[in-house]
Amino acid sequence: MRPLRIGFVPEHFSTPLHFAQKYFSLSADLIPFPSGTGHMITSLRAGELDIAIGLTEGWIAALASPPPSNTTNNFKLVGTYVESPLCWAISTGISRHDVTSIEDLKGKVMGVSRIGSGSHIMGSVLAAREGWLWPGEKAFGVKPLQTFERLRQAVNDEEADFFMWEYFTSKRYYNPAASPYPIKKVGEIYTPWSSWKIVARDEFVGSSDLEEVLEKVNKGIRYFGENGEEAVRYISQELDYEEEDAREWMKGVRFAEDVKGVKRGVVERTVDALKKAGVVGERGKGVEECVGIWRED
Repeated sequence: MRPLRIGFVPEHFSTPLHFAQKYFSLSADLIPFPSGTGHMITSLRAGELDIAIGLTEGWIAALASPPPSNTTNNFKLVGTYVESPLCWAISTGISRHDVTSIEDLKGKVMGVSRIGSGSHIMGSVLAAREGWLWPGEKAFGVKPLQTFERLRQAVNDEEADFFMWEYFTSKRYYNPAASPYPIKKVGEIYTPWSSWKIVARDEFVGSSDLEEVLEKVNKGIRYFGENGEEAVRYISQELDYEEEDAREWMKGVRFAEDVKGVKRGVVERTVDALKKAGVVGERGKGVEECVGIWRED
């Protein structure tokens, strides 16, 4: 039998997953998706992944909405990876004098990794917060650009005007000397929900294989919490972060003590917020159809 295929975003949040494989014999192919949750959704629907760890808003927007033609939503929420919210930094090119604050963003072109990604969905959440959603009117143009590097390049080349990405991943490029493609921050927005969830394709929900993966991720999280210096070294040496930023991020992040299951209240609040932002239609699927394993609120 082939190893399970687990998709993940190769950023600082993936450190416990690395520890689970290195120290606790997580037997799986860990497949990086630097372009994020939207790409993993496509791969899950295509049967190219079995399990994935990604952003709450991306999974729920996909599961609560009709899938594209000739595809199905063949996966469910099965776990909670990170309990703390995510800070999305809003950035533009380092020398862009036409974009200096959130007020300048309306009507501009927003760079996103993919349609349906967190970087796309959170733009709608931002527009809803700012009161920019009106019937028949789009708050922003949208330009898919795949990767974080292409997003930085696009806002410097004026191919896009701004983009949204996790704060600490963006932070090292808020320096005119950063290479390639330095950027500047013009604002931020926090998710009003816990930030990272685990999904699995339907045939793995309730399986012993999934149970084993979840338990080994738990062990990786516990190891992360008990070995902070090793985590800082890994994040700063193997991933794209400064050591001081890794330490600062670790002060605020809160991984789940037990990743198994998803709270009903979190899913309901997220669906409600995504409906208000126009990401999920009013007739979108109910929460029961989004979740494979529940946990108590």
